[in-house]
Amino acid sequence: MNFELSDEQRLLQDSVARFVQDNYELENRIKLVATSQGFSSELWTTIAELGWLALPFDEADGGFGGSPIEIMVIMEQLGKGLVLEPFFANVVLGGGVLKRAANAQQKAELLPAFIEGTRQLTLAYAEEQARFDLHDVTTTARADGDAFVINGHKSMVANAATATQLIVSTRTSGGQVDENGISLFLVDADADGVSLENFPTVDGLRASEVTFTDVRIDAKNLLGELDQGFVTLNAVANDAILALCAEAVGAMEVLYKDTVTYTQEREQFGHPLAEFQVLQHRMVEMFMEYEQCKSLLYRATLEAAQGDSATAQRSVHALKHLVGKTGILIGENAVQTHGGMGMTEELKIGHYFKRLLIIDAQFGNADFHLQKFAA
Repeated sequence: MNFELSDEQRLLQDSVARFVQDNYELENRIKLVATSQGFSSELWTTIAELGWLALPFDEADGGFGGSPIEIMVIMEQLGKGLVLEPFFANVVLGGGVLKRAANAQQKAELLPAFIEGTRQLTLAYAEEQARFDLHDVTTTARADGDAFVINGHKSMVANAATATQLIVSTRTSGGQVDENGISLFLVDADADGVSLENFPTVDGLRASEVTFTDVRIDAKNLLGELDQGFVTLNAVANDAILALCAEAVGAMEVLYKDTVTYTQEREQFGHPLAEFQVLQHRMVEMFMEYEQCKSLLYRATLEAAQGDSATAQRSVHALKHLVGKTGILIGENAVQTHGGMGMTEELKIGHYFKRLLIIDAQFGNADFHLQKFAA
């Protein structure tokens, strides 16, 4: 397997790295977290101008025909800066559904504004009773003439407060946990009957509880085939896991490198901490675990890009398990090595650790994916 990035991918990597370096000092991030929407509209416009929002779409649709590798490159760098702009919610989740399920007319109507950054999308898929099962859906969409009426509740919808439209997974036939019978609909965020309860998450991002009460939408808002949305939903979930794991790998790199630097500078009993053997062992363990995650990320992403679905699915489960377990290990060691200051808001260590904890809980935690891998 060739792990070398192409020249174009390296240029993309450098572009995102410069964006993070120029805009995401911890002080700037803390200020953005405190704003009403939780990110910068100006930086979002810059992201659109750089063309990152067009990456996953075909050239015929106005995109660049990118693969999971380009998304990995971007997300790893965004993870190093704990970037707040909703690239993941829009491009990986919302855009992931559009590129797979939207018909030509829907793409023509939606994608130009999406790529320009003036239309924002997110995916409302999670429900309270479902835990990590995408097929456990109680939100219903009932056919009513040439329309559908949606009723139900979705939890932890990323960046719903700033989204112009939500892509909603609904039950249109079958039982509560049947994979068949799930349909995806595009719903305006300000439609009658849509209510949002917005809140900040522990990692500084934004999410919402969304309730649908007799929300009437036109049948043309159906994305893909009726009752066949689970295949799309599962494919998007795999893309999301790869993207989140790339973000986690970027965050873990910052954590272990900052911790190594700290042990070289901090003195105890007249010696740098780095001279104590027990801490040397700890630094080596953090580095080795990080490298394992990075290697498995490359493998899973390349398998996904090559279309080897059966092998890629197994690697995705293994990757999410390893990243969840390793993120906690590296985060805990980084905090412990820094002592009490490791948990302060003024030091970025705690911010990275909190983000890693949230990533572990998204789209199935380490234990969930270990069970899937074993099965």
